[in-house]
Amino acid sequence: MNLLIILNTFAEGVASGITDSGVAYLGAAIAILTAGFAGIGQGLAAMKAVEAIGRQPEASGKIMGTMVLGQAIVETSGIYALIIAFILTTK
Repeated sequence: MNLLIILNTFAEGVASGITDSGVAYLGAAIAILTAGFAGIGQGLAAMKAVEAIGRQPEASGKIMGTMVLGQAIVETSGIYALIIAFILTTK
């Protein structure tokens, strides 16, 4: 029971120090992390495409086309995340 009282007191203290700009910067940081993880995913996809081309060179055109389409889809999420971060930080 004492733990709940301590946690409640801590939560009230933290909540009193939260500002709108602080929450916006936290959201921007999460958006930037999303863009970073999208970049990691793109690198992994390119790595697997190169491995697939190494195994089947005759299918390189089809593999590259599929990879480029996938990269474009992943890149849009990264771009959206960066736009959201800019919007949140330039209010």
